[in-house]
Amino acid sequence: MLRIDVITIFPELFEPFRRLGVLGGAIERGLLELEAHDLRDWTNDRHRTVDDTPYGGGPGMVMKPEPLVEAIEAIAGPKGPERTARVVLLSPQGTPFTQRTAETWARDEHLVFVCGRYEGIDQRAIELAVDEETTVGDYVVSGGEAPTMVVVEAVSRFVPGVLGNAESAQTDSFQQDFQEGHLEGPQYTRPVDYRGKIVPPVLRSGDHGRIAHWRKRAALERTQERRPDLLEGGARRRGED
Repeated sequence: MLRIDVITIFPELFEPFRRLGVLGGAIERGLLELEAHDLRDWTNDRHRTVDDTPYGGGPGMVMKPEPLVEAIEAIAGPKGPERTARVVLLSPQGTPFTQRTAETWARDEHLVFVCGRYEGIDQRAIELAVDEETTVGDYVVSGGEAPTMVVVEAVSRFVPGVLGNAESAQTDSFQQDFQEGHLEGPQYTRPVDYRGKIVPPVLRSGDHGRIAHWRKRAALERTQERRPDLLEGGARRRGED
């Protein structure tokens, strides 16, 4: 079972998230565990303060190191070789989160996600307690809660038993084992004819070889149109010119 802990100042945001959809079903079946912790529980003043003004001036506030480090150590243990959890900070300065990252992290036993807020967190908290920083894209949001949900959704799909069909995760866009990092091609279901738009005949042929060929070609065409950078990256990985 994969255990996931989240450190946040808004733990209530995760209540509906952990109860609904595929993730909710996985938690109910005991395949993974998700708990959100209120960072303010590790403060020591009556105002439960988690932020302060930045040294050197500037706009906004910075999250204080004391409650963050104490919260992380209480949940994951001190940073070092004895720590068994992976502690991840969601941050615009982190390395990009990818499908490969999700697959790797799903093999862990314990993940701890730290949700930043305000103008960021004190660098000392990162150095003393965080193992990795990751980002879900080149943009800025108000806090790490929504990005954490994205990461948890992606990771949970690789936990055995979470998806009803184990092949689903292996045929997703960006899953390199299946289609070398291409986008997934178009999908269709009933009815055959909807407002003059017809399901491609090959998908109704019953010829699995032709269907597989069509899907691979459609995926390549879509990737070339929308994300040619993925094809270029695949060529570099294979050592092609």
